[in-house]
Amino acid sequence: MAANITELLKEVGKSDQAIKAHKLSSTDYDEIVKILNRAPNLIELGIFSAMWSEHCSYKSSKKYLKGFPTKAPWVVQGPGENAGVVDIGHNLCAVFKIESHNHPSFIEPHAGAATGVGGIMRDIFTMGARPVASLNSIRFGNVNDEGELGRKHRYLLRGVVEGIGSYGNCMGVPTIGGEMSFESCYNGNILVNAFCLGLAKKNEIFYAKAEGIGNPVIYVGSKTGRDGLGGAVMSSDSFSSHSKAMKSAVQVGDPFAQKLLLEACMELFKEGLIVGIQDMGAAGLTSSSFEMAGRSQSGMILHLDKVPMREEGMNPYELMLSESQERMLICAKKGCEAQVLAIFEKWELDVAIIGEVTKSGIMELYWYGEKCAHIPIAELSENAPMLDMPLRPKPPQTHKAERLETHLSTQEIFLTLLGSVEIANKKWVYTQFDSSVQSNTITPAGSGDASMIRIKGTDMGLAMSVNCNMRYCYLNPKEGAKIAVATAGRNCVINGAKPLAMSDCLNFGSPNNPEVMWSFEQVCEGIKEACKFLNTPIVSGNVSLHNQSDSVDIYPTPSIVSVGVIDDVAMAIPSSFQTQGNTLILLGEIKAEFGGSLAQKLLEGRIYGVIPHIDLERELALWNLLLEATQERLIIAAKDIGQGGLALTLAKMALSNGECKAMGCNVHTSLPSPVLFAPSQSCVVLEIAGENLSTLKQKAKKHKVPLSEIGCVGGEHFCVDEINLSLEEMSEMYFESFESLMKRDL
Repeated sequence: MAANITELLKEVGKSDQAIKAHKLSSTDYDEIVKILNRAPNLIELGIFSAMWSEHCSYKSSKKYLKGFPTKAPWVVQGPGENAGVVDIGHNLCAVFKIESHNHPSFIEPHAGAATGVGGIMRDIFTMGARPVASLNSIRFGNVNDEGELGRKHRYLLRGVVEGIGSYGNCMGVPTIGGEMSFESCYNGNILVNAFCLGLAKKNEIFYAKAEGIGNPVIYVGSKTGRDGLGGAVMSSDSFSSHSKAMKSAVQVGDPFAQKLLLEACMELFKEGLIVGIQDMGAAGLTSSSFEMAGRSQSGMILHLDKVPMREEGMNPYELMLSESQERMLICAKKGCEAQVLAIFEKWELDVAIIGEVTKSGIMELYWYGEKCAHIPIAELSENAPMLDMPLRPKPPQTHKAERLETHLSTQEIFLTLLGSVEIANKKWVYTQFDSSVQSNTITPAGSGDASMIRIKGTDMGLAMSVNCNMRYCYLNPKEGAKIAVATAGRNCVINGAKPLAMSDCLNFGSPNNPEVMWSFEQVCEGIKEACKFLNTPIVSGNVSLHNQSDSVDIYPTPSIVSVGVIDDVAMAIPSSFQTQGNTLILLGEIKAEFGGSLAQKLLEGRIYGVIPHIDLERELALWNLLLEATQERLIIAAKDIGQGGLALTLAKMALSNGECKAMGCNVHTSLPSPVLFAPSQSCVVLEIAGENLSTLKQKAKKHKVPLSEIGCVGGEHFCVDEINLSLEEMSEMYFESFESLMKRDL
């Protein structure tokens, strides 16, 4: 039975409360009236609200994204589609993207994280690629707080991990890595960023377009319900302690339905029956239909009463704005309707012809034969308000922070860092993820700086790593962003892979804060500079603003994913000690640089000062040296100097991931004791066979990379300058402290 839509069709006056409820300004309303040449009705107002939300239009950030390096000979598709595509050889492409699901995960951690994973997977297989690997970047507040705050964030962390694991595991897509961090700035607004990578043949990539007059528009997947209503608008607003929990705006995912949808789409792609396909993501049917028609400069007619509905009494407003999961919109070739319907019916999925492509340039929506909306498509997208938000530079950090203010001994500092939530092993997290499904995983979570999969049918492998030090980006957003790009790429190189391209998820606070927008501008400039110099273009990404609670903005958090290729997975380099007696080498120079470091945060209880310097020319030289040494099989194991410095890098190499026997080391450096914990950039520890030292020295000299012999692998103790501990004592603290914390409330 048709829902009564009389009220929805009434024109919305400028003073109506509906304008405010839809997060539109008076200026926005005037522009809408200008575009329509009349006042909008409530359905049209909802569509404009969703499409002009920060989440969909990037109205505060778009101007700063111009100029990103997006092209290279191996780039098939850059930003602007559902995901980026790079040519990896053998007529194969890697298709990948990272995206945020922050607000939903804070409201409903399990459902929010699960649907974030589901959404990014749809972005991948919409392009015709089968998902083969996932990563995540998740950030929480004071999880080890003794009071209510700590209990809340442990609850959030448990829910997010369960959501990521359950969806990925049910889909049969391995979750092979990620990163996790904890800062008080996330107390009121956690971050959940999901990444997925898929593989497709180069000549079988599909795009989000709707062209060809008379071609049918087909809805496929799950039925539409009222879950997720207003999700895009909700994600474009800030939280406060007085905000009502918008649980209805959080989608409900069904990974088993998505698995059927994936297989049905894979079958569909083989038959050559369609012109284009688009995931119904943020803003649901609204964004998918307008984006497909807009990219093709077409028009579209949709009969909303033909949309499969999960609930009774639904109306056009709800159907256009619902963000129910596991749905796709297809533009099929005329005459192929029966074949398309048969494929989805075979997989027991809902499927319905709901419209057709026109040449009008207008989106025409009908409800049981009555027109309920009439919107010029190009005008809606091209006239989305682009805001020029004010910028206010933060005062620069001038203190060099060349020492640590602490009375602890070197060994006490080491143990403090080793058992911290930032450093302690996260096996409690990644054992909840199936990392071996599909049987391609070479380097799973917890086993290296990057994660790697093999590409079946070839000798090749793909490495991927996600990174961002948000403390660096807070103190110096431009340099912090450059470090994030360099570190993500370096992690792939350490694994033996050459970085090809990157995806970014730019998480920031409120755009109404001039310091936030200045930081955003600076981060974008840093990414542009680093990606251009290192020849790793940005091919996909996402912007997430309004990550703020009670006027507290998160730190600038540009999560950067690097994807690299290795010609032969047999050359993949592990990150743990391998053989007793092998030589340990330090590449690069470690300096007394503690600004924004983990040691500074934990020992002094604050972060300040000048962050470690990144020299991109030296970074690229390091990459070239490592890749050359990998080809000649000179490297036995390698690990990047990360947070915690040389001492903690060596500790992780010694302790491995708990699945192999721990192996000690004997290291002597000329560094002042606190500098063992300094996270200097472009520094790597290598394990090599002693007979290869001379050859490696020659190569390091050629590439102008500093090299120091610092010790050897072996023994039952961890001996690094003044630190002398048994592996058993270290293992207990490293492997058990985080799990004990997460079981505290259970």
